Amino acid sequence: MPTLRTAILVSGGGRTMQNLVQLSRAGSLPIDVPLVIGSKVGLGGLDRALKLDVPRVEAVERKEFPSVAAFSERVFGLCDEAGVELIVLAGWLCLLELPEKYVNRMLNIHPALLPAFGGQGMYGHHVHAAVIGHGCKVSGCTVHFCDNTYDTGPIIAQRVCPVLDDDTPDALAARVFEQEMIAYPEAIRLYAEGRLKIEGRRVRVV
Repeated sequence: MPTLRTAILVSGGGRTMQNLVQLSRAGSLPIDVPLVIGSKVGLGGLDRALKLDVPRVEAVERKEFPSVAAFSERVFGLCDEAGVELIVLAGWLCLLELPEKYVNRMLNIHPALLPAFGGQGMYGHHVHAAVIGHGCKVSGCTVHFCDNTYDTGPIIAQRVCPVLDDDTPDALAARVFEQEMIAYPEAIRLYAEGRLKIEGRRVRVV
């Protein structure tokens, strides 16, 4: 199977990005990663990408641009320059305006079971604290296609884990991340194999 040229966008430490790059280089994920973009200078994820010898590693700071449109133009311009076919968000926190060219070609993973506990401000520790505070018995992760708002695109895959009575946000985060490490590569493989068919809000595996 040919590999898909893939850009990975990060806003944090880059563990998900590193996992995907390592899987691709081990031959178990049909992507090639020529570009990693970080949402600010000095991110741990950018350091990881440099240590992994990703060919191009760039920081694009939202505060340097007057609008979401201008910021998005720079991000997607870098993707165009790298000739990518797929964009994968790996802890990316900034809203983007998706060009027509990349509709249904950008994926995200969220550390909760959407549509619950999604939206602006729901990331990282905030998500897990909200899940515990609400008294949920299960949590998990959701892989979805991106659109122009936070966490609302069609859902590709979800995996579940228990919420324990004595959970802390950090403990729950670790359990959710274990599921993320399985769900995201599986979803990317299905995408690369052309097996995802979007029908309205539903994604069928064919």
